Amino acid sequence: MSQLDNFKRYTITSALPYANGPLHIGHLAGAYIPADIFVRYLRLLKKDVVYICGSDEHGAAITIKAKKEGTTPQAIIDKYHAQIRDSFAEFGISFDIYHRTSSPIHHDLSQEFFLNLYEKGEFVEKFSEQYFDEDFQQFLADRYITGTCPNCSNPSAYGDQCERCGTSLNPTDLINPVSTLSGKTPVLKPTKHWYLPLDKYQAWLESWIATKEDWKVNVYGQCTSWLKSGLQPRSMTRDLDWGIDVPLEEAKGKKLYVWMDAPIGYISATKQWAEDNGKDWQLYWKKQANEADDTCLIHFIGKDNIVFHCIIFPSILHAHGEYVLPQNVPANEFLNLEGDKLSTSRNHAVWLHEYLQEFPNKQDELRYVLTSILPETSDSEFTWKDYQARVNNELVAILGNFVNRVMVLMHKFFDGKVVGGAKLTDAALNDELGGYYDEMKYSLEAYKFRQALQNVMDMARLGNRYLTEQEPWKTFKTDPEKAREALHNCLVIIGHIATCLQPFLPFTVKKTLSMLNWPTDTIGFDEELVFADGHQLGAASLLFEKVEDAVIDAQIEKLSAKKQAVVAAAVEEAEVAPAKENINYESFATMDIRVGTILAAEKVAKTKKLLKLTIDTGIDQRTVVSGIAEHFEPENIIGQQVSILVNLEPRDIKGITSQGMILMAENAEGKLYFVSPAGQVGNGSVIR
Repeated sequence: MSQLDNFKRYTITSALPYANGPLHIGHLAGAYIPADIFVRYLRLLKKDVVYICGSDEHGAAITIKAKKEGTTPQAIIDKYHAQIRDSFAEFGISFDIYHRTSSPIHHDLSQEFFLNLYEKGEFVEKFSEQYFDEDFQQFLADRYITGTCPNCSNPSAYGDQCERCGTSLNPTDLINPVSTLSGKTPVLKPTKHWYLPLDKYQAWLESWIATKEDWKVNVYGQCTSWLKSGLQPRSMTRDLDWGIDVPLEEAKGKKLYVWMDAPIGYISATKQWAEDNGKDWQLYWKKQANEADDTCLIHFIGKDNIVFHCIIFPSILHAHGEYVLPQNVPANEFLNLEGDKLSTSRNHAVWLHEYLQEFPNKQDELRYVLTSILPETSDSEFTWKDYQARVNNELVAILGNFVNRVMVLMHKFFDGKVVGGAKLTDAALNDELGGYYDEMKYSLEAYKFRQALQNVMDMARLGNRYLTEQEPWKTFKTDPEKAREALHNCLVIIGHIATCLQPFLPFTVKKTLSMLNWPTDTIGFDEELVFADGHQLGAASLLFEKVEDAVIDAQIEKLSAKKQAVVAAAVEEAEVAPAKENINYESFATMDIRVGTILAAEKVAKTKKLLKLTIDTGIDQRTVVSGIAEHFEPENIIGQQVSILVNLEPRDIKGITSQGMILMAENAEGKLYFVSPAGQVGNGSVIR
């Protein structure tokens, strides 16, 4: 019995993309392709499932984009909502509804949630010091503040999160905060907000998460790390001019925190879908009188959204009391591109809408490649050369080759007609195919989509091997019935491949079924695959085409040109951070900066950003934890001279006492360089 039989219905969500820019392949690999595969599988099993997504249209990211483009937030969300929705549809992501959080139904439900918690006394009301830009006369939301991350020393961390090390932050955690509006240091002013007391729910969260032994290690580990650090109240309101109004008379001018309203977008989208289709939305979200009738809720996200979907949103649902909680949150890690991080700001990305324009009718090629390299347990990498190799060596040479050979031979020798009917007559083949079915189903239900796809490709490998062994092109001359039987078996194998490919490559399946002259509707896993006597096959055609070197070279050159353009623009704009406020000489003189040499370097366990350095300062040998692991290999920086602030107060970072900070320079692309003397200088030399 499958674990999927434990629930009556399924609500599947993919993270709501911000409507402030187009989609890239990292988004697809993180939250959309895995969910689409899983949903298509559930539908094949005839499960009652609804697949929900929509545009996240509130928050500071929208207003920042509008300011940059000299337009309004409404114009931004209208533009990108349409582009994202249309790209998803063309790519074959099979949402039951793609909604938007600017809709009235969403505003009403979000305010209803807030009032429910407010009237129960769940919020903590308090004044706090919040950054205020005196030039613009407004309080600054998290994303309107940048500064140095206290965890990894990234100088470009945001007020809510450091995108280099992934640490969740509050604006007041930042070192040397700067307003993105004026470029000046903001001041702290008191303002009243409503906080969700996560600390109040800590014991409940610990107990609930402890039951999730089937969660991915990366998800479970990040949750337990947060809980171990101790949860703190988090503000559910913001001083903003864009978003959902806080429904309180005393809160005029304030908006709901985007992470209060965004996940509620899953529910409001379901309400809209239910209204449009004559359904009861509450069955898909609310607890039922009989627990056996409850819905299984699963969130597909990227790892940067784990805390919001596993701690904050469950706490909101728990505090409300009427809603089911997520059964699983199979978050993926990050996808990199050509040896570097995907970056929207640096335009280092393969954009989905551009791919669809430049590779017409090639959706499944990209779906296949991305599924093959999904970052399920660790970061993975997309390269155009690998794309070419997987398409040519796997889709063309294995899957496409098998289907084409069988179809061509059937038409050549038997005019494409099945005589006497066709079903699998080889018991060994039947057993082997059954094994692949079982492995694929197990992998899909364990969220191991890469492995599940390989199980299907193994069916194609089996078919090629069987066809080569049977050699019907030879036996036809001496024993045409034996050749016919072999090709009939191959036709049934193609039917099984098409059945199992449905969650992965929907466009390819339609082409294949058209060649088989079968209805192009879905084929259930429980259906017997047989061909009737006299069945006429469709014409043979190629499923895939080889990708030529020139096509790949053009894409690599395109990325290179983008990179050069970004560098040139940065140089031309000379967008240098403004000088900080003046200090007197006495303040500067308190900083003791020395020349030191790195004696040893090693990565800090369970982190991707941090190096533990042993530095000879001339005064002593000391340990410094530095967030430079993504820029330098430990073994390559032994002997490197650095500038080190030696009288910085020691800090505990990941259980290591860091005694100082090395100084680094960062260019427009975010690459780091050591600040060191031009020539060899004695350790301990003072930098004045």
